Amino acid sequence: MTIQLPRAGVLVLVAAYALSMAYVESAVVVYLRQALGVSTGDVFPIDLESELSGRLGWIEVGREAATLVMIASVGWLVGRSGLERLAWAAVVLGAWDIGYYFWLWVFSGWPTGLAIWDLLFLIPVPWAAPVWAPVAVSLALVGFGLALAGRYHAGLHATAAPLPLAALLLGGVVVFVSFILNAGVVLEGGTPTDFAWPIFAAGMGIGVVAAVAILRTARPVDESPARVT
Repeated sequence: MTIQLPRAGVLVLVAAYALSMAYVESAVVVYLRQALGVSTGDVFPIDLESELSGRLGWIEVGREAATLVMIASVGWLVGRSGLERLAWAAVVLGAWDIGYYFWLWVFSGWPTGLAIWDLLFLIPVPWAAPVWAPVAVSLALVGFGLALAGRYHAGLHATAAPLPLAALLLGGVVVFVSFILNAGVVLEGGTPTDFAWPIFAAGMGIGVVAAVAILRTARPVDESPARVT
C-alpha cells in the first residue's frame, strides 16, 4: 500500500489551526485551575456538590460541544467529499488532542508521564483514562486522516462500504466503552485506578482493520464503483 500525502498548504494550515486551538484550550485550563487555587494535575477527585462546580460543569459541557462543532467545521470546509471531510476532521481532532497535552506540559509540567490519569470528556458521562490511551487514539486518527486525505490529493477516491464503515463505528464504540467504565467512580468523587486496556485494545484493533479496509478501496475516479463517497 503506497503512501500519499495530502496537499502541503492545506496540511500546514490544518496543523496550525489544531495546534493553535490546543494552545488556547490548555491555556484556559491552566488559567481556570490557577484562579480556583487548584493545581493543574489535581484532576481527581471531582467536586460535584458545590454551586460553583455545578455552573462550571455546564460551561465545560458547552465548551466540549463547541469543540466538536469546530472540528466538524474544519473538516467540512477543507474536504471535498464525505470521506475526505471525515479524514480532515480526524487529523484536526488527533493533532488537537496531542497538542493539548504538549502545551499543558509546557505550561505546568503536567502530565508528568503517560500513565497519569486524566478526565477526557463529560458528554454524556465522564470519560477517564491514562494519558497514553487518548494519545494512542489521536495518533491513529492523524495517521488514518492523513493517509485518506493523501489518496484524495493523488486523485483517488475511496468508498465507505457498509461492513468496514460499521466496523469503524464499532471500534470507536468499544474504545468509548473502555473510557466510560469508570464514570461511576468519577461521579462518586473517587479516583479511577483500573483501566480496561483489553477492551481498549480490542476497539483499537477493530478500528485499525476497518480503516485499512477503507484505505484499500481508493481507486482512480474512472475505476471507482458507482457509489463513491
